[in-house]
Amino acid sequence: MRSFDTVRRVVVKIGTNVLSRGDEMDTDYIDDIGRQVHGLRSRGYEVVLVTSGAIGMGARELGLAEKVTNVQMRQACAAIGQPLLMHAYKQAFQAHGVTVAQVLLTSEVLNNRRSYLNLRNAIESLLSLAVVPIVNENDSVSTAEIGSSFGDNDRLSALVASKLDAELLIMLTDIEGLYDRDPRREDGARLISEVETITPEIERSAAGAGSAHATGGMRTKLKAARLAAAAGCRTVLVHGREQSVLERVITGETIGTVFGAQARMKNRLRWLRNSEPQGRIVVDDGALQAIRRRNSLLVSGIRGVEGVFPSGAVVMVNDAAKVVTNLDSAQLQAVAGKKSGEVRQILGVEYSGIVARPEDTVFLDA
Repeated sequence: MRSFDTVRRVVVKIGTNVLSRGDEMDTDYIDDIGRQVHGLRSRGYEVVLVTSGAIGMGARELGLAEKVTNVQMRQACAAIGQPLLMHAYKQAFQAHGVTVAQVLLTSEVLNNRRSYLNLRNAIESLLSLAVVPIVNENDSVSTAEIGSSFGDNDRLSALVASKLDAELLIMLTDIEGLYDRDPRREDGARLISEVETITPEIERSAAGAGSAHATGGMRTKLKAARLAAAAGCRTVLVHGREQSVLERVITGETIGTVFGAQARMKNRLRWLRNSEPQGRIVVDDGALQAIRRRNSLLVSGIRGVEGVFPSGAVVMVNDAAKVVTNLDSAQLQAVAGKKSGEVRQILGVEYSGIVARPEDTVFLDA
C-alpha cells in the first residue's frame, strides 16, 4: 500500500493547526512546504495544495484574540486573510522558481456540472504550465446557512482529489495518524499504520464517546479518506511537522496511516455521487429495482416529487440513488405516475418518458 511509483498527481492538504505556531502563522513552515513541494515536482509529480488559514490570518491582522464564531466576522476575516495567506505561499514557492495560482471554491462550483468542468479544465491548464494550484474554500462568501459550504477542508481536499483524478491525497495534520483510541487522553493508544477499508469498527475506535479529538477532527478525516477511496485515490494521514514529511511519504516510509483505495469509478459517476442533491424523487419498488438493473427511470414509476429544481439537476431517488433528471420539478409533478404516451399531451413536447438514463444514475451503496 505504500508503493507510490505509479502515482503522478498528488493533492496535499494542510490544516490550520499545522500552519500555526501558537497564535501566529508560521511563515518558516510555509517556506519549508514550498521546498518540499518543489522536491515532489522535481521527482515528476503534479501537486495541488489545499490549504486552510485565511480566517486565522485575517483575525490576527485585526488583532482578534478569541476564536471567531460569528458568520459575518468569519467572512470578513477570510477576505482580509486570504491575500496574506497567498502572499506567504507566493514568496515560499518563488524562492524555488515555482509559480502558484489561487483557486477559491464553494460547493456550488463542484455541484454544477458545467462549472465543475470549467474548473477541471482550468486546473489541468495550470498543471500543464507547471503551476501549483493552491485551493481554499471561499470563506468570504461560503456559509453553511445558504448551503454553499463544504463544512471542512478535509472534505474539500478529498473532493478535489476525486474531481482531478489524483492518485494520492496527503493530509498534513497535527497528529501522527489514526490511533485505535485517542492518544491525547488514553495511555497505550496504538498507531494504525495501514487501513485497507474503513469499517464501522474503525469509525467507532476513532470516535469514542467524550473524545473531542476524535469527533472534531478524526471523524472528518475518515470521511474524507472514504470519499477519496471511492475515486481510486489512496490517502496518507500524517503529522505535518515531521521532517521532510512529503518526501518520506512519497518514498514509502512507514509514517502516519495509509488508507487503501477502491476501483476507480468513472469521472461522471464520481461527480454525480459527490454532488449535493437539489431535491428528491420518490419511486415505487418496481422502478427502483429497474434502475438497479441498469434500466432508465421512467415517469410511470414516480410517486412523489420533493423540492424545487431545474432540469439537469442532481436529485435523490428515494434514499438509495442519485440521478441527473431530464425534467424540472414542476414537469415531474405533472407527469408523475403517467404512461409515456400521456407525457406529450401533458407537457406539450416530444418526450419519451425517460426521467434519467443509466449513465446518469449512481447508487450510493455501490
